[in-house]
Amino acid sequence: MELGLITFADMEPESPSGNGINGQQRLSELMEEIKLADQLGLDVFGIGEHHRPDYAVSSPAVVLGAAAVITKNIKLASAVTVLSSDDPVRVFQDFATIDLLSNGRAEIMAGRGSFIESFPLFGYDLDDYDELFTEKLDLLLKLNSSPKLSWKGKFRPSFDNLGVYPRPLHNSIPLWLAAGGTPASAVRAAKLGLPLMLAIIGGMPEQFVPFIELYRSTAIKEGKDKSSIQLGINNHVYIGEDSQKAADDFFPYYATMMNRVGRERGWQPLSRQQYEHLRSPKGALMVGSVQQVIDKILYEHELFGNTRFLAQASVGNVPHSMIMKSIELFGTKVVPAVRKAVG
Repeated sequence: MELGLITFADMEPESPSGNGINGQQRLSELMEEIKLADQLGLDVFGIGEHHRPDYAVSSPAVVLGAAAVITKNIKLASAVTVLSSDDPVRVFQDFATIDLLSNGRAEIMAGRGSFIESFPLFGYDLDDYDELFTEKLDLLLKLNSSPKLSWKGKFRPSFDNLGVYPRPLHNSIPLWLAAGGTPASAVRAAKLGLPLMLAIIGGMPEQFVPFIELYRSTAIKEGKDKSSIQLGINNHVYIGEDSQKAADDFFPYYATMMNRVGRERGWQPLSRQQYEHLRSPKGALMVGSVQQVIDKILYEHELFGNTRFLAQASVGNVPHSMIMKSIELFGTKVVPAVRKAVG
């Protein structure tokens, strides 16, 4: 099983003056986090795309390009690329460039995104939400398999017998489909033969077992060999030396972030009781000691048989020093124990 990290590069919104001081600091810290992950021998580092004042990265490709030249071995992925509001040609070119800079380590996780700001920003209608993603994913898959093609679609200008360059180092870029748990996403990924990345950011992981079973059974019906099916799981993670201290230290930042998003979506404020329920042995939130996080990763592996696990290790405006310590514990203690357990 591959083990790695993802981040949305959470940050404190800039002051009313509109300068980029907070963004500059957060991106500088992010480079340190990626470099540490590479030094610790982690398999993957993913960076999310958002168009909001509380996240520092709107263009994962730019940041991953910078990461490509300061790392040596770690795979560099978007997490996710909001494909519905982007141009598949440009996405492919950007990630082919990252692939060349990194000597073949680029990956794309394509998704529809959990926020909607990019749609009006780039001139798209939310009523076309699913149709946009379907068409653009189809084009991206074609671009990834052929250096020259013709294209005609509804939302993007057509082109005839044109090449798209540069090409990636090993002919194509690994492409994952990211999902939040809707059955249609599982079926889509399976029918297209794509690896699936599932984000579990709330509730109980066991509730997603039918979703994963649907993905696997559909993939097998489509002719996929069971042993070749790739499945990734992503959870919120914060690790400390002491369980209670880790929980106490992380809670204010996590609650602030969840409540900020929750206000937009009509959720009730997160209570400490709910937080502790999520931290319970079978809950989705992996916050606590090294052993607690090891146990939860292995518990999910028993549930899903996943081939990849990505820890979202900087959730909310957690101080950089805390993030770095959590990453260090993940890389030096959690990852070796999980690798040993799963073989």
